[in-house]
Amino acid sequence: MEYKEFDFEGEETLKHMSHANRLNHWMYSQIKPYVKGKILEIGSGIGNISQYFIEDNTDIELSDIRDQYTDFLKSKFPKNKIHKLDLVHPNFDTEYAHLHGQFSLVFALNVVEHIEDDKLALENIQKLLKPQGITYILVPAYNFLYNNFDKALYHFRRYNKKSLSAIFPTNAHKIKTWYFNFVGIFGWYIVGNILKKEIIPESNMKLYNILTPIFKVVDFIILRKMGLSVVLVSKKI
Repeated sequence: MEYKEFDFEGEETLKHMSHANRLNHWMYSQIKPYVKGKILEIGSGIGNISQYFIEDNTDIELSDIRDQYTDFLKSKFPKNKIHKLDLVHPNFDTEYAHLHGQFSLVFALNVVEHIEDDKLALENIQKLLKPQGITYILVPAYNFLYNNFDKALYHFRRYNKKSLSAIFPTNAHKIKTWYFNFVGIFGWYIVGNILKKEIIPESNMKLYNILTPIFKVVDFIILRKMGLSVVLVSKKI
């Protein structure tokens, strides 16, 4: 996999996202019902979501593909195992043999869209799971929303329920899929498609954080039929 060794745009976005603690906790709350046993987070970044698992004393290990982030995570969470992990490493089976079959839950939030061979990435995630282990994947939704944010963050694509389901391997039984964060669609479109910004402004995230309780209600009212992101949960069979 080719990637920039230093991810300026990504780190700036993650720093701005760190101000949206209500949004981050909302994302965490969506995963919490599937938490059991040993957990692996793929693409932990600067730990915006990781911190909630650690605060709840969950048995979680963190990972990222860049030294930039793994070094940060080791400093921030010195008691947790941190892995440098490439889901499409050409020698994945040998390079990460020590991680095969180790986890009851593997989750990746806004990671798979960065990987050109997304299907291979999901096949390799299955190798990390114990039998009956759970995969939780959240990715950006709807190709019509692809804009400067996506380009700056090196997103290959956006998804819907059908296209996300299509890349899951045959040994992954789909449990549930839904959309997340409906109101976020409007902010993403206005700031990225109309204003042509390349990095999500910090002020936008702070405002979004204040309004998150309202946005959660909206998702409930529309039965999670549309959203800025799409989620799929599966079980290894």
